[in-house]
Amino acid sequence: MFYETANHHGLKHNPFKALVSPRPIGWVSSMSADGTLNLAPFSFFNAMADNPPTVALGINGNHTEGGPKDTLQNIEQCGEFVCNVVTYEIRDAMNATSEMVARNVNEFELGNLTAAPSSMVKPPRVLESPVNMECVHLQTIELPSNNPDVRNSMILGKVVGIHISDDILTDGMVDMRKFHPLARLGYKDYSAVMEVFSLDRPDQAAQERRMT
Repeated sequence: MFYETANHHGLKHNPFKALVSPRPIGWVSSMSADGTLNLAPFSFFNAMADNPPTVALGINGNHTEGGPKDTLQNIEQCGEFVCNVVTYEIRDAMNATSEMVARNVNEFELGNLTAAPSSMVKPPRVLESPVNMECVHLQTIELPSNNPDVRNSMILGKVVGIHISDDILTDGMVDMRKFHPLARLGYKDYSAVMEVFSLDRPDQAAQERRMT
């Protein structure tokens, strides 16, 4: 099949997010100007560069009470946030924090999670997550929106500090068989990394042959 994205796809549900998958989940903790904590998962999230390490976060839609979502508002007001990595083991806690709730609700409490102090930014990190990336706001890019009353925004953040649990390290490397990062698929579906295989780039393989 083929469809123009400006027209209806003719399927039961929009396939776009199912096709662009798996996607890592940005479980973002932030803080409002008055100190109110917020924690929310976003599936439009990924790493964009590594020197300096930079992440991108897509925030679409408005808060149910009107205006921008708490995460977007907090990041733009305070300039800091933490990307906590979701693993299979804490999937239910992440899902609990996805609920659309009032602005004054603390999602750390919804998920029965521990707000641990960060090292370089004010917003806390999720203690139960094995990886926390402390970030500072670099830029907000406004994306096109089919609804002029709804913002589609992309946040770029510079990662200034990273916490890694020793429990997921083996011989100085992140061990995916211990890590089990969760990924968002389409619809209500998720996946977790449980099995891993490796591939050598052709130029790397040729270089190794020359060295032997």
